[in-house]
Amino acid sequence: MENAELIGLTRQTALKRQLAVIANNLANLNTSGFKNEKLLYEEYQMPVARMSEFPRRMDRPLSYVQDFSSFRDMSGGEIRVTGNPLDVAINGDGFFAVETPEGERYTRAGNFQINGNGELVTPDGYTVMGDGGPIVFADDETDINIARDGSISTNQGQRGSLRIVNFENDSALTPIGSNLFETSDAMPPADVVTPRLQQGALEGSNVESVTEMTRMIEVTRAYTTVAQLMKDQNDLMTNAIQKLGTTDS
Repeated sequence: MENAELIGLTRQTALKRQLAVIANNLANLNTSGFKNEKLLYEEYQMPVARMSEFPRRMDRPLSYVQDFSSFRDMSGGEIRVTGNPLDVAINGDGFFAVETPEGERYTRAGNFQINGNGELVTPDGYTVMGDGGPIVFADDETDINIARDGSISTNQGQRGSLRIVNFENDSALTPIGSNLFETSDAMPPADVVTPRLQQGALEGSNVESVTEMTRMIEVTRAYTTVAQLMKDQNDLMTNAIQKLGTTDS
């Protein structure tokens, strides 16, 4: 394959990956606490092999496109009032700590429920952690109140506090699905001493629909342009071969 086609192919591969990321962002436009994802690109240079017929000609690098990583925009989304006493939004920095079969994980989505055992859980059934472990309610408890600092009380008294944690570099958190993040042992969480919570509200996604739709149109056009350039390059090569084949020796 010619160098121009290889370069075009790397660009198309990166654009295809970017289109998938944008589509995922748009699909989670209404997902509570979802964080917008973006791709990072870098230039990969590969030198051309030196031709023995031209010993004085220096190697010339070719620039390829490589999407080497992605990152999450961890800025806060819009706070929406729901009136549900089990909905909790974090104003500012911090994450809810939840317990999963794989260990502790973290989320910004505060749309909680109470399972059959009276435990406060996420929609996927993961236990929401308090400062002393799981938060459990009795069947006859009512008037659940979650204060600004995360402390929980009912008609029967205090039930602990939500555990809110933060990270020195939250952009290094790894998404694992179900709106959860994980971290490595080298980046342990720190408890937030004075969190700012809002009961009866949810943090919306920070995805901006107009921006993402504009990006999708731009990426689609760029992909089409690269495809046309590769087709033109292939047509030129085909025509050159045909003409050489019909040239009288």
